[in-house]
Amino acid sequence: MLAWRSGAESQAQGLNVSESLENIQAAIWFLPIIQSILAIAGNGLAIYRFVVRERPWHTGIIYAFNLAISDLLYAFSLLPLAFYHHPPKDWKFGLVFCLLDRYLFFCNLYGSTFFVACISLNRYVAIVYPFFAHAHIKPRHAKLFSGVVWLLVVGISAPVFHFSSLREKQKGTMECLGSARDEVLFQYFPYSLFLAAFGCGLPFFLTSFSCVAITCTVVRNPNIRPEEKRKVKTLVSMVVVLYAIFYLPFHVLRNMNLNRRMRNHDDKTIYDLYQMAKILVNFHICVHPMFYAALANSMQEYCGRCFQQQRSMQEENVEVKMRLSSDCKVQG
Repeated sequence: MLAWRSGAESQAQGLNVSESLENIQAAIWFLPIIQSILAIAGNGLAIYRFVVRERPWHTGIIYAFNLAISDLLYAFSLLPLAFYHHPPKDWKFGLVFCLLDRYLFFCNLYGSTFFVACISLNRYVAIVYPFFAHAHIKPRHAKLFSGVVWLLVVGISAPVFHFSSLREKQKGTMECLGSARDEVLFQYFPYSLFLAAFGCGLPFFLTSFSCVAITCTVVRNPNIRPEEKRKVKTLVSMVVVLYAIFYLPFHVLRNMNLNRRMRNHDDKTIYDLYQMAKILVNFHICVHPMFYAALANSMQEYCGRCFQQQRSMQEENVEVKMRLSSDCKVQG
């Protein structure tokens, strides 16, 4: 009896928490509008800066420009969702617009993850292999890779058109599903795992690897001042931290929630955490303009200094070798 009462009380507390979260969501339905406005302003300003003031474009600017485009399109996809979450939660824009909005959401979400990885890899090559980057990595290569990224995210997001749909809820309201209907959930779940592994996990691995390699290279370089080392370590650490905050919780909790739905589990804790992660993931489009666009030039200048320092060291080594060779000939 005590165990049954304890279970009932825990279930009641879970329902109360869930209802409280739904009330909070209803009260902050306008938050995606604020996120969109901030993102449109920030990314629009970054794009204006790139187009008007940044000439010629180096590889870092090209990747940052594409990241800003992706985040700008993502911001536009949030506006219909804001009106959708306005109480009572009801999708009034029809099936076609539901599919298009969900597709743009995922397409530009993974555009962001891959362009963040491109920016990190570009910095990795420029700092760890400055001579190779200076001689072989040109803006046309960055444009080519950017085109490949766009084709990639367009392709991996295409199944959204098949799985997303409208579902009628209580009181005649319509729900625009961002995942899939219950009857096809077992088909959708492997696709969702693929998106988490390939669209989030792979870029996160590449980004983390690049940041660790950059940090190790900078720390071992005796020609870099301690304050510059701290600046670079802080910068690359923030890249990984922001990725872990915005992208990872969304993908982990999304698949945990899908697993809960497949098992018909009534525990709403995972669902509630997933709803909070969906709110959190949208903030990445607000942070990117401040973090990447503002620091694109400073990192390029730092990479340039690394190249100049290593080239000077190489020239000094060549000069020393020539002097030694000359001395040997004179003595001979």
